[in-house]
This record gives sequence, structure tokens and C-alpha cells, in this order.
Amino acid sequence: MAKQHQYFPPSRPHPGETLDEKLKEMGMGPKEFALRTGKPEKTIIAVLNGESAITPDMAVQFESVTRIPANFWMNHQRSYDEFIARQKRQIVIQHAVAWAKLFPLSDMIKKGWLPRAATIEEKTTALLTFFGFSNHTAWEDYYFKQQLKVSFRISLAQTNEPYAISAWLRKGELQAAELKTNEYSEKKFRDALPQLKSIMAQHPNDFFNQLQSICLEAGIKVVYTPCIHKAPINGSTRWLNDTPFIQLTGRYNRNDSFWFTFFHEAGHILLHGKKDIFLEQVAYSDQDLVKEKEADVFAVKWTLTEEEEAEILSAAPLNKEKIRHFAKQFNTHPAIIIGRLQYKKQVAYSFGKEYFEPVILE
Repeated sequence: MAKQHQYFPPSRPHPGETLDEKLKEMGMGPKEFALRTGKPEKTIIAVLNGESAITPDMAVQFESVTRIPANFWMNHQRSYDEFIARQKRQIVIQHAVAWAKLFPLSDMIKKGWLPRAATIEEKTTALLTFFGFSNHTAWEDYYFKQQLKVSFRISLAQTNEPYAISAWLRKGELQAAELKTNEYSEKKFRDALPQLKSIMAQHPNDFFNQLQSICLEAGIKVVYTPCIHKAPINGSTRWLNDTPFIQLTGRYNRNDSFWFTFFHEAGHILLHGKKDIFLEQVAYSDQDLVKEKEADVFAVKWTLTEEEEAEILSAAPLNKEKIRHFAKQFNTHPAIIIGRLQYKKQVAYSFGKEYFEPVILE
């Protein structure tokens, strides 16, 4: 039965109430019942008062005296215990409501990350399930206090939007869990870079599927997670156990930005250690600007080198025919060249707009 269709009764009596009714029906007091079942009278009284649970041993003994099957008493006790646990759970949910309201819940629901829900309590419950935490303090321990540094090695406490960022990161983890990959091989990944560069140059309709497949062969998981409200991230790199993981957004919906970000993240994997986590376009306490610069240099190398850029500029004045010629010569995409020159203000932002390819990955 699906969880959303389960029925939980608003109240559930303690099995001691049912036992009390049965003893009255039998005309038997607790002292006699205790004698017949071989249990201390104080234990029977505690059960009748709802202060003690019926154990499996007691249920079997009760069966002989009451002629009610032991499984009835056990199921009754189990239902009552679940009811009490769910009452306690509702208190936990109420305490977490204020925390849940700090997340972009509407956007998460719109994107299908969370189910549609009528009440904030239902949304809070769904959010805790999304993160895999039983209460919101566990979220704080994980993302703020880093109590599991082997899994998450930076604190989001100092970021502007830790709640939205953590939701985006968590969605990526859930996507990555669905992918099967080979054991990571640095050699395979380095050997695959020229092929990935060619895909960048051609930018076919299924470019992401090809990119993801090649990386999986090398033992790297790559997923697309769209930007979420208040989390303007370009990408992220981290290691999930022994598997490198790249999470991309396609934030600017332009192929030049997408591919630069991918090769930037690839640089982090090949140049930096497993203990690092990198969030692009996000300032955080453990951010290593030197490593970010190294990843940028790596991305420049695999998209358009500085030497290639200088050769292109030497051919000024530039026109679209020259751009296409250099793109073919350097095995890159015209948008990569134009984007670089626009960034360095060597050409107008209106120049070559038609060469930019949209990044549609939904």
C-alpha cells in the first residue's frame, strides 16, 4: 500500500483496556488472573492501567486463560505502540515546521523533488524524507556542524542560502544513487578527455547522454540538477565514497558556459583530493581559491587554450567565417571562442549570438 493511502487511526486504546473488559466479562479479578497466568499481580495491574506493555510471553499465557489468540494481543500491542510513536512523531514534525519554511518548498514541489501536499506539516514530513533525516536537528548536524565529515566536508552555515543549497546537493546525491558506474580510473578519464572535447565541439542533441556514458565508463558519475530558487550554482564536485561525482546545472542555458563548467569540475577531480568539495559560484568557509584557479586553467586548456586565443586575436578583424575556421582548426565550438572573446571584451556581446547552443536537459 502506498504511503499516502495508509490510514492511521486518530486514537488507539491500550490493550490493557481490552483485557479489563474481558476480565469483567469473565467475572475475574486481577489477582485471580495473575495466579492463572503465573504473572505477578503488580504486572497485571500495570497492564490494566496502561502502564506496561503486553510481551510475547504474556500474550501466550493470556491465550490459555482468555481463549483469545496470542497474536490478537500482540497485534493490539503493536498497533498501540505505533500509535504512540506516531503521536511523538507529530511533535517532532511540529518542531521542524519553522525549519522547513526556510527551504524553497514551492520550487522543490514544482520540480517534482517533493510531492504535492496540502499542509505545511505534510511538506515538512516530505522534506525530512527527501533528506533522509528523522528530525531537523540531524540536518543541522550534517550540513552545519559536519558531524559526518567523511560524507560532507564543508559547513554551509556561512553561505547565504544554506537551505536551498543543501536541497540542490541532496537532489544530486539521489540522482547519483541511481547510476551504476565502473571503478574510478584516472587513466581512463584522462584518455577520454579528447573524446569529450570533440563532443563539446560538435554539441549533438544527445551530448549529455554521451558525456554521462563516457564518464561512467571511467568511474565518474555526472548528473544534471536544475538550479533551484535561491541556489544559483553552476556546478559542484565531490566524492561519494570512492566515486567522483560531478553535478551540473546548465545555469546560463549556453553551451560555452556548460562545457567550461564541466571541464572545470573535471580539473578538480584530476588535480585535487578526495577530501575536497567544490561549489561553483558559492562562497563558503573552506573555499580554496588557489584550487579554483587551477581548475579554471584546466578548463581553459580543454576548451580553448590561451595560445589558440592569441592566434585568433591576431587574425583581427574577426568575422563569423574566421570564427568557424578557428573552431574547426582547434576542435572546439564557435560559441566557446565567441564566449571567451566576449568575456574578455574583445568582441561585442551582439556578435555571433546565433552560435550559442541552448542546454536543454530536462
